[in-house]
Amino acid sequence: MPGSSPGKKPSLIKRLLSRVRREPENREGIVTVLDAARARNLIDTNAYSMLKGALAVSDMAAVEIMVPRAQMDMLDVNVPLKNLVPRILEMAHSRFPVFDESRDNLIGIFMTKDLLRYVLNPSLTLRDLTRPAVFIPESKRVNVLLQEFRQQRNHIAIVIDEHGGVTGLVTLEDVLEQIVGAIEDEFDDSEQTIFADGLQTWRVMATTEVDTLNEALACSLPEGDYETIGGWFAHTLGRIPKRGDRLQLNHMQFEVLRADTRRALWIRIRKLPDTQSTSSTSSTGSSTPSLTVPSTASSSD
Repeated sequence: MPGSSPGKKPSLIKRLLSRVRREPENREGIVTVLDAARARNLIDTNAYSMLKGALAVSDMAAVEIMVPRAQMDMLDVNVPLKNLVPRILEMAHSRFPVFDESRDNLIGIFMTKDLLRYVLNPSLTLRDLTRPAVFIPESKRVNVLLQEFRQQRNHIAIVIDEHGGVTGLVTLEDVLEQIVGAIEDEFDDSEQTIFADGLQTWRVMATTEVDTLNEALACSLPEGDYETIGGWFAHTLGRIPKRGDRLQLNHMQFEVLRADTRRALWIRIRKLPDTQSTSSTSSTGSSTPSLTVPSTASSSD
């Protein structure tokens, strides 16, 4: 019968359809399919963002999403537990790294729920309640880490460098936020968003409103089609900020400390000496931010 011979070429229509229906051959092809599906309203914005986030985590390493060591809230195992309880309640974490004498000597993890054991038996010490910690290299892929979290039923891992030094920590929530976006719970502080981080240095949540920041730190961020410092950063860059991106405006330097696939999460602000202010000023007197984007897009922490 016509068309049944094995060596006969497919018709022009079949060849065209095969090109139209061709399966993606790489990750960029998958993203293209997702973009087309979103443009045709086949998937909503939330599903689109989560699917792209799930693809992105396979390209990320633990060092890119970790909480830097300088920002880790840790407990000294040699301090009596009764003296630590107010601090534990104030910080409201479910887990704390525990160190012995030096922050370089991390010996394990304390789980806040174990305070119940202490209530029943006040003779217990922090050392008694400290559990083993999981250590991972900075290069650990985030998708692999997620799988290990699930298999081991673990929620926190300590990140170490090639010399064995602690450089940060990663939680299950940090990983999930790369896929589903920021996760807030009833313990998240929704009011304070600006935190002193040394002399003339602050850590600021990217959701901080521009007016609030300008008033608190005497900044001069201009008004625009954005409400937050994260929105200003993205607007100025013309893209989604990445960890390590820097902007300088007048005497202030802004650096992205943490970011996910959608937006900046934390920004460090440093007040620079007047001699380091390199922002350009136009004839109208307005300042134009200067931009620094490190090739590794990594923080100095």
